[in-house]
Formats: sequence, structure tokens, C-alpha cells
Amino acid sequence: MTQTLRFAPEALQQLEALEIYIAQASSPRRAADFVDAILDYCEKLRTFPQRGANRDDLRAGLRTLGFRRRVTILFDVTQETVTILGIYYGGQDYEADYAGDDILPE
Repeated sequence: MTQTLRFAPEALQQLEALEIYIAQASSPRRAADFVDAILDYCEKLRTFPQRGANRDDLRAGLRTLGFRRRVTILFDVTQETVTILGIYYGGQDYEADYAGDDILPE
């Protein structure tokens, strides 16, 4: 069964900030390519959503998945939807953001 893929507003903001950061540090083309690769990787969660590490210790149903050793993708899986909750780059502390958080960010 293929699931619907959804991005939380926070995840979209993080992707935008990441693209700006990489564009300034390198080039706009490299930034766009990197963000596109993240989006393609997230898209694959539609067909195999139970990947990554279960992080119920931080929030019920939370899963994490690494991308190219620099990005951590946080997501939630329900029967019909995969929701990308966060895109953390370069060792950003996602655990502090989700510790004790039992609700889906809006």
C-alpha cells in the first residue's frame, strides 16, 4: 500500500533554511540539488515507511532516518500517511525539540 506523504510546516521551513545556508556557503545549484535529493529520499517513505529508528523515547510514533550522514529526517507514520516532521542538518539537536513532546507539531 502506498501512503500519502505530508510535510509539516516546520519541516518545510527547515528545508528552506538549509537551501539558503548551502547556497550561501557553496552555490544555489548545489543547494537546490541537495534539497531535491532529500525530497526524493522522503518520497520513498511512501512505499516503505517503517524504515529508520523508532524513537518512542522522544515522542510516541516518532521515527528518524539518516540521509548522507549529514541530515536526520524525523517522521511519523499512520496507516495512511507519512508526515515529515523535521529535517535536521549537521548535528542539530532534534532530541531537545522533541523530548517530552506527545503531540504532532502544527
